[in-house]
Amino acid sequence: MDLDPRRLLVLHAIAESGGLASAARRLGHTRSAVSQQLAALEREVGLPLVDRSGPRLELTAGGRLLAATGARIDQELTLAAQQLSAANHHVVQGPVAIGATPWVLSRIAARSLALLAQWHPGVEPRFAEAGLEDGLRQLRLGELDVLVITDDRDTALPLPPAVRAQVLSEDTYRVVVPAGWEVPATAAELSGRPWIGAPADSARGRAFARFASTHGVTPSVEHRAEHLGTVQALLAGAVGAAILPAYLAAHLAQVTVTTLPVTGSQITRTLYRTGHGSSSAAASSAAAALQQATRDHAEAITLADQGMGDIVVRPLRDPADPTDPAAPSPGAPRRGGTGSARMPG
Repeated sequence: MDLDPRRLLVLHAIAESGGLASAARRLGHTRSAVSQQLAALEREVGLPLVDRSGPRLELTAGGRLLAATGARIDQELTLAAQQLSAANHHVVQGPVAIGATPWVLSRIAARSLALLAQWHPGVEPRFAEAGLEDGLRQLRLGELDVLVITDDRDTALPLPPAVRAQVLSEDTYRVVVPAGWEVPATAAELSGRPWIGAPADSARGRAFARFASTHGVTPSVEHRAEHLGTVQALLAGAVGAAILPAYLAAHLAQVTVTTLPVTGSQITRTLYRTGHGSSSAAASSAAAALQQATRDHAEAITLADQGMGDIVVRPLRDPADPTDPAAPSPGAPRRGGTGSARMPG
């Protein structure tokens, strides 16, 4: 029997924490991911490892046996990490400046601060509100070490020198119209109607430009709104149609989410400075905390029944990653748009 030790660690976490949701938070995964790993392990051994019949999930005899093996693996890994840390004598510390939009800050800033304090007490994080244009300028000048931005995967911004990026979340686009409008059967029916657009260099602005170019849509008037709260208010007032990430669109009132095709996807990226020394180590640690805080936020929404089913777990590669088959090659022209995965909740 060929057992995957990672699944034994998941089973150990379930035994220690007493449930799938708490194990997910402990491991930094979503509840659905933990459930999938448990089901895969049960298929491997051909036995039920948990008893789901009662009010509380409990391990079977076979589950307890394998969980004990997972505990020993966890102990060995912890010991190895401690020995490696002692050998390196490396402590991550120092100030780190993090820029993000108010929408992002309100959802993951507090959690990421708590994680950083737990993982690296010597790191001194400082959050600041920053939009796309001013945030990139501050990142290039060294005024920010980390920047969280919303981007469009098809026309993703090139990275400044000595900066890396990772995708926090990704979501598809949807065309949304006010509830009182007749639901359009084709994109062409929305030509000559008012639209709620976004700044040309924003992710939504580039997505709309691509959509309009593909379908020959010309707005009678294009209102510009950058903040999602403003877009929501304008949609409720039947001011115009808009292109929004699917997750947000599904939770808006007084709108109709159409099935019109919109190519591309919206991604939330963490950009962080690299190099040598304590500042780059602190920036990398902050990026890791932001990623975990995003997962925790997604899990909290799912547990509170605010989400549309379980969060889908899959690898998210940044467009700048050369190993990503979807990443544009150097010098390749941008597709659609005129300028520059969803953050759940």
